[in-house]
Amino acid sequence: MNPAMWISKTGVQAQDAKLQAIANNLANVNTVGFKRDRVMFEDLFYQVERQPGAQAEDGTSAPTGVQMGNGTRLVGTQKVFTNGNLQATGQSLDVAIVGNGFLQIEGPNGRPAYTRAGQLQINAEGRLVTVQGQRVQPEITIPANATAVTIGENGLISATVAGTATPSELGQLRLSQFLNPAGLQALGDSIFQETGASGAPTEGVPGENGLGKLKQGSLEGSNVQVVEEMVDMIAAQRTYEMNTKVLSAADNMLQVLAQAAR
Repeated sequence: MNPAMWISKTGVQAQDAKLQAIANNLANVNTVGFKRDRVMFEDLFYQVERQPGAQAEDGTSAPTGVQMGNGTRLVGTQKVFTNGNLQATGQSLDVAIVGNGFLQIEGPNGRPAYTRAGQLQINAEGRLVTVQGQRVQPEITIPANATAVTIGENGLISATVAGTATPSELGQLRLSQFLNPAGLQALGDSIFQETGASGAPTEGVPGENGLGKLKQGSLEGSNVQVVEEMVDMIAAQRTYEMNTKVLSAADNMLQVLAQAAR
């Protein structure tokens, strides 16, 4: 088989993977706390027919050599943790993280999980939970007769109870950050879990030690830029087409060779 056909096949697969990532980004353009995906590629091994610097028969050294590439492959996907635009909601339990950090919640498999989607709610037991019902850690309970809830920039939560004028402190939201947030495992539902690549979380008070501050009554939107994704989509489509044309050209060359050999 013509090696160009195999190389073009790897190019087609690479652009298909890139298009899948772009489709996922665009599908989540309105998802609170969503972070866009970026795909990364690398070239495959090279078939070295002559080493650079190898001696020729006349004693001279080859300045370049002959190294034939064998295509490309997907080496990884990366979450881009730039901040999304803030969306004012006016809801007292909505909270956006302005800067670095994640809210720690109770994970679906019993392990700690982390999210930047601050659509908090109160469950039947009065505890602060996410929209999926996972409890915020450390646990915070809102009194049933609370008339107003305040979340400070430092995560301090206080509530005004019916019949009293002075707010009472209920607890404090804390944030966690990672040395390599791109190494977190995405579980869906805008939540992530620690891996060996992300490193262990460092927990702290919002606004301290490089952690972001909290903004009540707002949510962090997706960091997907629609125009940028559309440009990437067009580029991926054109590259896909060029690789398929190379496949057709290699196939035609093989046909000409087969006819000449008859």
